[in-house]
Amino acid sequence: QLVESGGGLVKPGEALRLSCAASGFPFDYYAFGWFRQAPGKEREGISCIASVGGNTDYADSVQGRFTISRDNAKNSVYLQMNSLKPEDTAIYYCAAKAYGSSLKASFYEYWGQGIQVTVSS
Repeated sequence: QLVESGGGLVKPGEALRLSCAASGFPFDYYAFGWFRQAPGKEREGISCIASVGGNTDYADSVQGRFTISRDNAKNSVYLQMNSLKPEDTAIYYCAAKAYGSSLKASFYEYWGQGIQVTVSS
């Protein structure tokens, strides 16, 4: 099970930190990804982190603004989002897959319910 938290409404330029609490599978052996889906658009992989070594990857659209991290002791994954833009408005999803990380949604086996992030003045 994956449960996201931390979403909400912010103004352009502000920051948010999303959290994803995981349970029901061996957290340390799983890679995690953050995805988002805006109205009328396809789901987009924006960041992922590997199970071992902590290697990360980012979509060009968030590179340099978003940071993914994990805390194995707390079975949690985080997405720090800085310098938010109106185009970042979407439902954000946390997802998990065994071993290697990817920005491709079809590789992931566990998904959270999603959380709304709205960036608007």
